[in-house]
Amino acid sequence: MKLNDPHLVREEYASEAGLEARRSIYADSDGPDPRDEALRVVAELEPVSVLEVGCGPGELSERMARDLGLDVIAVDLSERMVELARQRGVEASVADVQALPFGDESFDCVVAAWMLYHVPDVALGLEEIARVLRSGGHLVAVTNSEDHLAEARDIGGVDMRGRSPFSRENGAGQLRRRFGAVERCDVDGAVTFADHDQVRRYVESMDVLRGEGAAQVPTFDGPFRTTRRVSIFVAEK
Repeated sequence: MKLNDPHLVREEYASEAGLEARRSIYADSDGPDPRDEALRVVAELEPVSVLEVGCGPGELSERMARDLGLDVIAVDLSERMVELARQRGVEASVADVQALPFGDESFDCVVAAWMLYHVPDVALGLEEIARVLRSGGHLVAVTNSEDHLAEARDIGGVDMRGRSPFSRENGAGQLRRRFGAVERCDVDGAVTFADHDQVRRYVESMDVLRGEGAAQVPTFDGPFRTTRRVSIFVAEK
């Protein structure tokens, strides 16, 4: 399976079940919260109008509007995710980042949080993002390292290295093909899984790993500590 397989992505985000299962593991997490850091980065850029692509349930869009007072519009491919975002008061609609329904130079900032690795044609998605950004505007893209939670994946026999279409390792090169200055901020920390069952559920929650690792997670006692590796890219048009 591929992270950017359109059928897989559509199926995965038809409901919030898998997403919430993965998010639940971060309850016992050390280090800075990547979501808070992404919000801080956006605030420092001082935009007025923001587009969030692949908004999911809309938490980040809600916080940008509520906490930063920004004019926020959000889009997602999933009708269910758009529904959840709207329940938060977010102005959200169904749209594909590869064909955004907005005019040229419509936004000061575009936020793409943990979604570019799901885009079938990342170059096309970045081209569309650049098109709707005003001159001097910024893309804030949050993604994981290929070694994100690698310890948990390794015990299940799952190797994500080289499989992510947009990651800490390959993101900067792709951004520089379309944008000017590109900066990367790493937001690393640790996540502690309570037990074997939680590790197994985490692996099972990822459709891209279905059938590869969950059944192979060995039984162990007590908590299991792993490393959270997240990066925030800021690219200027």
